[in-house]
Amino acid sequence: MAVSEKTKIFMEKGSWIRRMFEEGIALKQLYGDHNVFDLSLGNPEMEPPSQFTKELRDIANNPDPGSHRYMPNAGYMETRDAVAKQLAVETGLNFTAAEILMTVGAGGALNVILKTLLDPGDEVVIFAPYFVEYMFYADNHGGVCRVVPTGTNFLPDMADFANTIGPKTRIVLVSSPGNPTGILYEAHMLAKFGEIISTKEHEFGREIFLISDEPYRKILFDGVDYPQVFSHHKRTIVATSHSKDLALPGERIGFIAVNPDYNDKTELMDGLTFSNRTLGFVNAPAIMQRIVAKLQGVTVDVSQYQSKRDYLYRELTHIGYSVVKPQGAFYMFPRAPIENDIEFVAELQKHKVLVVPGRGFGVPGHFRISYCVSDQTLERSVPGFKAAFEKYIGRSSSN
Repeated sequence: MAVSEKTKIFMEKGSWIRRMFEEGIALKQLYGDHNVFDLSLGNPEMEPPSQFTKELRDIANNPDPGSHRYMPNAGYMETRDAVAKQLAVETGLNFTAAEILMTVGAGGALNVILKTLLDPGDEVVIFAPYFVEYMFYADNHGGVCRVVPTGTNFLPDMADFANTIGPKTRIVLVSSPGNPTGILYEAHMLAKFGEIISTKEHEFGREIFLISDEPYRKILFDGVDYPQVFSHHKRTIVATSHSKDLALPGERIGFIAVNPDYNDKTELMDGLTFSNRTLGFVNAPAIMQRIVAKLQGVTVDVSQYQSKRDYLYRELTHIGYSVVKPQGAFYMFPRAPIENDIEFVAELQKHKVLVVPGRGFGVPGHFRISYCVSDQTLERSVPGFKAAFEKYIGRSSSN
């Protein structure tokens, strides 16, 4: 056998997104790109802001000596300082470069954090529906995920959350707005998380860290302000990237931010920096660090994503789908009209619409749409959504 049994099992569990992406490639070869409506992968079609291109040109035309050499494993001081200054503005906390570590995207950041904090058998509490990679990231470092169920609005019951935390819990991992729902955890909920975590720390006599995975924190709709996590628990760490807010997913550039009020932050930062090196990341990409240092206050045009959300939500609910309206990110997680989400996704595929089954995110009976695509792709996908829905429900009463 070419791979281990565990790897084989994980590949089967974690392949839904990539499987649908590959199905899309095959369909496009048969029917042409413009006749397949691939809403399966969160790969933004939006281009980076013009400021990014300008900075990239400036670096290419005026290279500094040593620009491509190794650097401190935590990243360039000037980049970390720029990130810290922006976070200080956003949070009101006294961030400095000493609390920032530049990483190879948010995925790299999460693996560095988990490597640093977990001992074998430690538990990571996550919330359904969840980004499936969390399971594999935790396993990479000897951890085990414990899943908190959520209700029809994808918000957790606090009693369920409290009951999921046990004597082996080391991390509570949240993502808001998250993949696949786009639902935002508001400040009062984060405050309750902090209270429960603190209570459990006293009960079990160990530190529990609140980790916030925030690649979508700047993609918010309807004028909503982002509720920062740092004020709700001292042992808070943020993992994020510029994949979405600057439309740079292929550049793999992100950072870790440690709560400046955490008493043992120096030891924690030393551990994170060590893990960044020993996991093989070594340091974040040099050119991207230099560019994003100058773009901390820049974001893609979020109004374009809000417009796409509004259009798709309106069309799907008109057809008859049950949808919780996203508050951010660029995903939607409707309920399928039948319980078998795999069957329904296969039906959509017959209409050349590609989405991902909800069981890939721990919640069968739903499916994920990624709407970071062109308006034309969204518009041309609607007849397929309508036809698939009506096959199982019959013609909707609204037509």
